[in-house]
Amino acid sequence: MVASDGSWVALFSGGKDSSWALYRALEGGHDVRRLVVVRPPEGSHAYHAPATSVARLATRSIGIPAIETGLPATDIEPPDLRATKRSSATDGVEDLDPLEVALERLDDEFDDGLAGVVAGVVESEFQADRLRSLCDGLGCDFLAPLWRAEPRELAAEMIDGGLEIVIVEVSAPGFDADWLGRRLDRAALADLEALRREHGTHLLGENGEFETVATDGPHMARPIALEFQREWYGEWGRLRITDARLE
Repeated sequence: MVASDGSWVALFSGGKDSSWALYRALEGGHDVRRLVVVRPPEGSHAYHAPATSVARLATRSIGIPAIETGLPATDIEPPDLRATKRSSATDGVEDLDPLEVALERLDDEFDDGLAGVVAGVVESEFQADRLRSLCDGLGCDFLAPLWRAEPRELAAEMIDGGLEIVIVEVSAPGFDADWLGRRLDRAALADLEALRREHGTHLLGENGEFETVATDGPHMARPIALEFQREWYGEWGRLRITDARLE
């Protein structure tokens, strides 16, 4: 992969996919100047943000400045941003996608403009099309390093590459409370393979079966230590993170 010139930003949730996509982009020589931590509306699974406090710590460990933005409460089909005049960052903000507003401001902030956006999308056509359309409207490139990767190969690449992944939520047949707080390592991947055979579980959780945070990786200077409590509701559960800190 040959890096494009100019200033890049990466959409970042703190989860495994956005973390690994960022690492791949950095390894490819892309000059990522900002991380955009996207906060989805309550109940939305369009973009994963499992624990914003952990994501903030991760950005500090990575050493790239971060900004936070929200998303509209209603998911709509990918807008044709090329069909409308590009709005300024200060006019009509209430009518714009907050992510578009954030990217426009960064485009204005960078001396050389915004060269491109990195995202950890793997299989969602909706997300990929929406982000690609957004980048087309901004006149910048769109990079999805994990797009259409074979699930088991990608999971093994993350694990073997040194990404430390913690499962923070599960919601699918076959999971129990013991999965909460479990590290996604080779043993866990083997157990996910068994769940895939029995229940059709996606090895990367692409259907919402589980959510993750990345607590360390080759692009991070310091690991994140977590303290948490498990909350189990019979058929699904999540971690309630009581403390998170850089070691």
